[in-house]
Amino acid sequence: METTFGLNSRQTCLPGGHPTGWLPLLDSRTVRILVTILVVACVLAFVWTARETLYAFLFSIFFAYLVDPLVSYVQTYVKGSRGRAIGVVYLAFAIALGLFGYLLGSRLAAETSHLAQTFPALFQKFASGQIAFTIGAQRGWSYETQVKLQHFLADHQSEILGYASAGGAKLAGELKRAWWLLLVPILGAFFLKDGRSFAQGAIELFSRRREREFVDAVLSDINIMLAHFIRAQLILAILSTVVYTGGLLLMGVQFAVVLGVLGGALEFIPVVGPATAAVSIIFIALVSGYRHILILLVFLGIWRLVQDYVNAPRIMGQRTELHPLAALFGVLAGAEIAGVIGVYLSIPIMASLRIAWRHWRAYMESNSVQVVSAGEMKEGPTKRKGH
Repeated sequence: METTFGLNSRQTCLPGGHPTGWLPLLDSRTVRILVTILVVACVLAFVWTARETLYAFLFSIFFAYLVDPLVSYVQTYVKGSRGRAIGVVYLAFAIALGLFGYLLGSRLAAETSHLAQTFPALFQKFASGQIAFTIGAQRGWSYETQVKLQHFLADHQSEILGYASAGGAKLAGELKRAWWLLLVPILGAFFLKDGRSFAQGAIELFSRRREREFVDAVLSDINIMLAHFIRAQLILAILSTVVYTGGLLLMGVQFAVVLGVLGGALEFIPVVGPATAAVSIIFIALVSGYRHILILLVFLGIWRLVQDYVNAPRIMGQRTELHPLAALFGVLAGAEIAGVIGVYLSIPIMASLRIAWRHWRAYMESNSVQVVSAGEMKEGPTKRKGH
């Protein structure tokens, strides 16, 4: 009997052309899955290696989303020139920063310098427990209560100093790599001018029509979400800055301007940011000898309720579609992965991934429906012949 490579020449073949008993080691679908996994792994490795540079590009994109409405509005008054509109908006920002520096810059700089000089002594007063006698004397506490609080703080002095040292070192590390913030407005100008062509180029990388439609839908939804999220966050941050600064000035809290700006900046961090701002304000007020702590607590509590249950729902809406627990997880995970920068980027990244996953699931379900429909069309004539 004639054989070929040890196989009977009369052996039947599978539909794919392979003889029975000789299934291929890897079919085409398995190869595609393995290639996809490899590509994703390479992309993730690249992102992790080049993360410092990517931070600058991500914040530049956020800046472009923030400025784009102003550029589009000005563009109608400069004969449709996108470049001129960007230049006018940048000039307006420079003038606004100059006015802010003229009106509040000197006081902000003076308070920041004063706080930086006095904070080590104030913190040492807290860590050693001496703050207990200052607060106790103001509040009319008994001597025994003051001594107990002083002993408690003194006994835990090493832990307090350790946490402070670790936090200071981490903050110093973040400040050392913040040089790329200078690139944000420069790169932002390119995204403002050519952002739409960049997105169209990404879509055209895909050859199949359905793949292009999928990428276009994902980018469109992410575009809408990011634009709304970033502008809403800026509005909430400005509101907090104004309310914190004005309220603390009226109550006579020391370092009111610095604390107000800090509270506004931390408003960008969901859940954790406002809590950190409140703790920082109360701590600075305590160690600096502020007497009306109860009034300060009431003020902070009322503002938090107004911001979380009145302002945020009206301004933010449901664009990110993230549960508060998921947002908290994202903030904490972002802090572990990339520090302060990761905290700021965590929510938009999680919301973008959620959008991509939702569209991907719809895309796969649509493919399954098409495959089933095609199979039914092929089987139809065969069944009719059998009848």
